[in-house]
Amino acid sequence: MPGVLVCSSRKPKSKETVWKRKKLPQNEDLPPILPKNKKKPYPIPFKDIQQAAREDKKLAQMGIEKPLEPPKNGLLVPDLVPVAYEVFEAWKLLIKGLAQLLHHIPVHGCSECSEVHVAQTGHNFRDCSGPNGRERRSSHAWVKGSVNDILVPIESYHLFDPFGRRIKHDTRFEYDRIPAIVELCIQAGVDIPEYPSRRRTNPIRMLGKRVIDRGGNLEEPKPWRFADPSSLNDFDTYRAFERFSRPSLSDLPKIAEETMAAYEIVKKGVRKLMRKYTVKACGYCTEVHVGPWGHNAKLCGEFKHQWRDGKHGWQDATVDEVFPPNYVWHVRDPNGPPLASALRRYYGKAPAVVEVCVQAGAQIPDEYKPMMRLDIIIPDPEEARMIA
Repeated sequence: MPGVLVCSSRKPKSKETVWKRKKLPQNEDLPPILPKNKKKPYPIPFKDIQQAAREDKKLAQMGIEKPLEPPKNGLLVPDLVPVAYEVFEAWKLLIKGLAQLLHHIPVHGCSECSEVHVAQTGHNFRDCSGPNGRERRSSHAWVKGSVNDILVPIESYHLFDPFGRRIKHDTRFEYDRIPAIVELCIQAGVDIPEYPSRRRTNPIRMLGKRVIDRGGNLEEPKPWRFADPSSLNDFDTYRAFERFSRPSLSDLPKIAEETMAAYEIVKKGVRKLMRKYTVKACGYCTEVHVGPWGHNAKLCGEFKHQWRDGKHGWQDATVDEVFPPNYVWHVRDPNGPPLASALRRYYGKAPAVVEVCVQAGAQIPDEYKPMMRLDIIIPDPEEARMIA
């Protein structure tokens, strides 16, 4: 038609998705060591905790039950049951692999503090924080290490019903202490005959902080120590070095790779389970409790425990509190001279399990290369003095 102008344009092409590889930092510093004269920071911001408490209180005043989803209502999460079994089997494989590797890889631990070193000899750093450190000018008193020096033993009370009655201070000896990771797997669906756990079919009901319905009545077994001590051998680090024989040198790299893979499975699996299942940790000491609320045993002896009558300051736990990485110095040449104190800033660190596996022949995962500082050339002590 005359007087009508028609414009047309080609539709631009949509931007193609470009997958970029996540760049790892060249060097990474370890998380700072928290002071012992202060409470640990909350993993969840305190304002969010207060806001959630206000909402629960408001619902309770209105007489409305608190909405709960599995596993907060006592029911299992079906998708996490295979994850729990995978973590449990990897935990047993991790203990077995470390016990076999320690027959060949020397580990040293300080008898006065918690320092651990993986090498033929201990390092010369004067940073011992033990009670008798002044007499030795802060030098470490090295002794032969064990599996417990690599895997820090974090234990928790085993409960038949996590939503049942709390553990009191006078009844604490009536409950078994097992590794916290094993207790987490049991509550997530792993069945161990020696440590039974209640499997609910009816959810619990809560009004505010009060449980008004525990999902039916069920006779709870007596809380006496009914488990056979020998049943703990498979998933406990106690005397693991003596239970497994010395492997041959040709099998060492294979065992190291399997142990490294088991360590990653446990680490990722625990993180996945803790997103759903509640784990509490003391804000002052290393005590951990797997369950919706902590126990009432008065065993805390850390900062200002007199003000709390020895009670723990429970808060949400982190993965590192349940499965500590236990960082140690990375030694590039285990058979070489001990690490020098003057070159301390040039050395890197790694989790103790990773350091043992790497010295046994395993490949270094990309995740730990930045903190191990592999790209830094360690100078001679005389050269280090000339560096500003």
